[in-house]
Amino acid sequence: MTKPELYKKACMLPLLPGVYIIRDKSDTIIYIGKAKRLRTRVSQYFREGVPHDAKVTQMIEHAFTFDVIVCQSEFEALVLEASQIKAHTPKYNILLKDDKGYSYVKVTRGEWPRLSAALQKDDDNADYIGPFTSSFAVREMVETAQDCFLLPRCNREFPRDIGKGRPCLNAHIGKCMAVCSGKVSCEAYNDAVQGAIRMIRYGKKDIVRQLREKMEAASERLDFESAAILRDQIAAIERVAAGQKVVMDSGTEMDIVALAGTSRAVCAAVLRYREGRLTDKREFVFHDTSDINAVREEFLPQYYLNGESIPKTIAVDALPPDAEALGQALSETRGSHVELYVPQRGDVAKLVTMAYTNAVERLGRESGRYTREEKLLEEAAQVMGLKSPPRIIESYDISNWGDGSSVCGMVVFRDGKPYRSGYRRFKMKTVAGTDDYASLAETLSRRAAEYEAAQRGEKPDGESNQFASLPDLLLIDGGRGQVSAVCAALKGTALEHVPTFGMVKDDHHRTRALVDGNGSEIAINRNRNIFTFVTNIQDETHRYANDYRKRMMHKKSYAATLTEIPGVGEKTSAALLAHFKTVGAVRAASISDLEEVKGISHSKAEMIYNALRQ
Repeated sequence: MTKPELYKKACMLPLLPGVYIIRDKSDTIIYIGKAKRLRTRVSQYFREGVPHDAKVTQMIEHAFTFDVIVCQSEFEALVLEASQIKAHTPKYNILLKDDKGYSYVKVTRGEWPRLSAALQKDDDNADYIGPFTSSFAVREMVETAQDCFLLPRCNREFPRDIGKGRPCLNAHIGKCMAVCSGKVSCEAYNDAVQGAIRMIRYGKKDIVRQLREKMEAASERLDFESAAILRDQIAAIERVAAGQKVVMDSGTEMDIVALAGTSRAVCAAVLRYREGRLTDKREFVFHDTSDINAVREEFLPQYYLNGESIPKTIAVDALPPDAEALGQALSETRGSHVELYVPQRGDVAKLVTMAYTNAVERLGRESGRYTREEKLLEEAAQVMGLKSPPRIIESYDISNWGDGSSVCGMVVFRDGKPYRSGYRRFKMKTVAGTDDYASLAETLSRRAAEYEAAQRGEKPDGESNQFASLPDLLLIDGGRGQVSAVCAALKGTALEHVPTFGMVKDDHHRTRALVDGNGSEIAINRNRNIFTFVTNIQDETHRYANDYRKRMMHKKSYAATLTEIPGVGEKTSAALLAHFKTVGAVRAASISDLEEVKGISHSKAEMIYNALRQ
């Protein structure tokens, strides 16, 4: 079937919940989705002019026909979709494959065994503890055991390298027993390794008691060297245990889920907290898509309804559109109530931010083309609570003259970098005297009017006209009053819903916070990346506005010099400066040069020439 035929068929579907199955020419299922209203959802794939990301566009190109299964409820559709995706694994659905497999703790054999994390059994001369389903947990266990028992993690081989070279930094800061120094016996080292293995197998519960007994026995037989090693191990275990703080109540069973995206991929990060501690981290990267909301809608049911253990609580960065049905499905699968929610403040909200940061960092590792600016804009969106990264940012600052008049500078940042061809200047037309609130209101009203004129076709539309673009974020130099004035001026205009924040400075004239129209502040001085980014924008806006004011002052002072000449008013002065650019050039001009200026006769040129030489 052609795309118009598919659209016509989709328009005949009922406005009921259900599952749709899209097939290609070979009758292979290439996509399965659910819908609250089948007609609305399926028809949007085949309607002309509807934009789609790369993955969906490719799927539509291969679509030949589709079937639907009408369900009684959105909940039933969600459960059916999850089971169908698991059964058929369609090419264009997000399939949850990450870089995890079974992981092991590897223990080499020999007189001086070593511990490490391994993804598979690939060495016959080693023993393995496991398998474990979480490589993250394995790495954590190995690092903790190495820290507690002061085991070496360098590349030196023992006994070959014992006594050769000085101990490394870890030995000097108390994180290694310094086997390489030759002061540790093979027996003491093996005892430490066996202690580390017991900790990995059984936990830390009885380790300290056993080590204390051994330390006391060593002291009684005057083996002070062994006693000192055991003492250091006990201290290291207590230090590590103190550092592994419970971040939530010990009974907490919670998953934290957040998604981040670029123009090329989306990443979902899941942090698993059990007994109040972080026990695992998982990341899933989906390429050829930029639609975070669509990925979120598919990811959550697939992740939890296909065998993954479901915790009591799932905190997410945003709810999917089928949150109610998903919550019901999760609760039924678990057999008890599951809370699915978006934390607004407090420690859990901070953990969501941490999950988001992990997703951003994973995307950065996935692609070297994922630039620093893209990371920065993702982080800015998270800090400001924006739905997507602000790729076009406009910033405004008022600069006042001593005579009470004002100008405004507008700078533009695109994709995190200054976009100088988009910079604009405003000279106040209606504001009398020094009034920053009124000046900002006039400026942004004119900005909105320019955009609306471009949309009506009355002004040029394209890259040459910055006003024809709708910004993703407005930043205003000032606090709550300035932002309120701008929001009031934009009410009812095309820019009304553009997120607007004020850039607040401290007593030392440094940016300290962002403020919205309600007066709520977002502290940024502890977030170095955002603090630097916003400060750079504010400084650039201030520089640009002040530069415009200084130029206008110079121009005005030049004009004042010329208007002192009898018979030369503001209009003639402006004509002379437009022609010669500076008063110095006017003074150096001959009478014939002055006559070339429009509106200046021979007699007036002669008069100006003589007046400037008196």
